[in-house]
Amino acid sequence: MPPEPGEAVVHIVDDDEDLRESLRFLLASVGIQALDYPDAPTFLAEFDPAEPAVVIVDVRMPGMSGFQLQEELESRGYPAPMIFCSAHGDIPMSVRALTHGAVDFLEKPYEPQRILEVVQQQQALARQRFVADTERRDVERRVAELTQREREVLRLVIEGMASQAVARRLGTSVKTIDVHRARIKAKTGADSLGALVRDILLHRVEV
Repeated sequence: MPPEPGEAVVHIVDDDEDLRESLRFLLASVGIQALDYPDAPTFLAEFDPAEPAVVIVDVRMPGMSGFQLQEELESRGYPAPMIFCSAHGDIPMSVRALTHGAVDFLEKPYEPQRILEVVQQQQALARQRFVADTERRDVERRVAELTQREREVLRLVIEGMASQAVARRLGTSVKTIDVHRARIKAKTGADSLGALVRDILLHRVEV
């Protein structure tokens, strides 16, 4: 059964088949859809990066470890909250996971109520992250439509410069800068340059 609209699916990546199955049934008991994978490469081959999700991953797995999977997903800009788990957890291991963006580190065997609480909390975070990620990619797509000169103008506008100051900086006329500003607004579909600047700063998009 597919998740409700806006509901984050849970990906379980663990080489322990019995654990994957028991955790999947536990989550299903409270209406949470979970998909499971025996190793990191299988997950990378099968998951949908656009679908809001939470990832539960074992630290120690044959081949690609949980930490290596975390690094790979980070390099792809994948926004899903990651929950690490291990039967042999220690402080340095948990610090490493959390430093690189994991949201929690749990020890096996799971305490059922604890894992349910953590997953439900992270489902809410996942929805927020994926909405923000979609918005960021939209701003990046719009900015990518601009020419190099238009980007130069936009960067100076972001710095707070008026058309006269931009014209002096770039050695051109105010009229030319106003034409660039109008084209930037049209190409990006922005209601105003102020709104575009706000979106760029909010989502930390490089211009």
